[in-house]
Amino acid sequence: MRIRIIGAGAAGLTAAYELVTRAQASGRDLALQIVEKNLGPGQGCSFHAGGMIAPWCEAESTEPIVASLGAEALEFWTRAAPLAERRGSLVVAPERDRAELVQFSRRTSHFTTLDRAGLAALEPDLAGNFSGALYFEEEAHLDPRAALAFLAKTLAAEPNVIFDYGVDATTLPDDCDWTLDCRGYAAKPDLAGLRGVKGEMMVLRSADIKLARPVRMLHPRHPVYVVPRADGTFMVGATMIENEERARVTARSLVELVNSAFAIHPAFGEAEVVETGSDLRPSFWDNLPRIRREGRKLYLNGLYRHGFLLSPALARRAAQIVLEDAHFPEVMDEDRGQWRDARRARA
Repeated sequence: MRIRIIGAGAAGLTAAYELVTRAQASGRDLALQIVEKNLGPGQGCSFHAGGMIAPWCEAESTEPIVASLGAEALEFWTRAAPLAERRGSLVVAPERDRAELVQFSRRTSHFTTLDRAGLAALEPDLAGNFSGALYFEEEAHLDPRAALAFLAKTLAAEPNVIFDYGVDATTLPDDCDWTLDCRGYAAKPDLAGLRGVKGEMMVLRSADIKLARPVRMLHPRHPVYVVPRADGTFMVGATMIENEERARVTARSLVELVNSAFAIHPAFGEAEVVETGSDLRPSFWDNLPRIRREGRKLYLNGLYRHGFLLSPALARRAAQIVLEDAHFPEVMDEDRGQWRDARRARA
C-alpha cells in the first residue's frame, strides 16, 4: 500500500508515526512518502506552538471533546513517543482577578487547589506574586521543535519511509492508494469553512527566573501562558486574533505579552527577547478538529490552537481508517449545514 502524507508538522508526523507502528504490529506492508513544501519538518504553524499537553486546562474554554481527545495525547507524548515532561501545569491570577480563578475551577477538573505555601513548594519564584493556584498535576509539556525533529529522524530511519522536502504536493501525480492531507491553513482552498486565527508569541531568556512547568495567568483581556524551555528560556504566548495575516508581530501584541509576563514575575521585565513569531492556526467555525474523507483521501485539519494536544488522537483515527476502514463520528460526521451558515455569517 502506497501512502502519501502532505505536511511534516505535528499532524503529518504523528499520522506517519501511527501508520508505521500499526503496520509493523499487524504485519502490513506499506510505503510512506511524506511531502513537505518547506525544507525541513515542523516549519509551519507547529514552529511557534507552546507545546502544552493540557487537556483539562483547555476544557475551560472548549467543548468536552477537546479534553477527551487531548487526554490521548498524554499517552502518546509520554509513552509511545516519550518526548514530554509530565510535571503538571499551574493556573494563577492576580489578586484583583481572583474571581477568574474561581470561574476557571468551576469549568475544569483534575486539579488541586494550592494556597501560597503549596505554590511555594512547587514554584518558589511565584509565591511572592500569587496567593494560590490551581495545579493540574497530570498534564505535561514538550519542546515542539525538538519533538518534531525527533519524530522526523525516527521515521526517516524506517526503510519504507521517504521524506521529500521543498516539494509542492499539488505538482505530484495522484498515484497513491491513500493520501493524508495535513497542510493546516494551506489547505484552505480545498476545505470549505477553514479559517486562520493569528497567534503571536515570543521567547525570553532570564537567568533570574526558575520555573519547572507551564504557568497560565488568567486575565479578563490579556491571558497569557509561560512555558519553560532549555537554557533559561521561556516561551510566552499567545495572542488569538481573528485575521489571516500570517507573518507580522505587532507592537501592541508584544506590549501585551511583555506586560502579562511581567505580572507573572517582575524579572521578565529585564529578560532578553530572543525571538518573536506568528502564524495562523487552522480552524473551523467551532474551533473543533475534523477528519474529512473524500474517497481515499483524508484531510486532518482544524486543530486550532491544539496542534500537539489533538494531533495524536486524529493520527490514531486516521491510521485506523486507512488500515481498518474504521469510522469515527466524533470527528468525521461534520454538519455541512452549519458550515454553510458559518460562511454566510462571515461573508
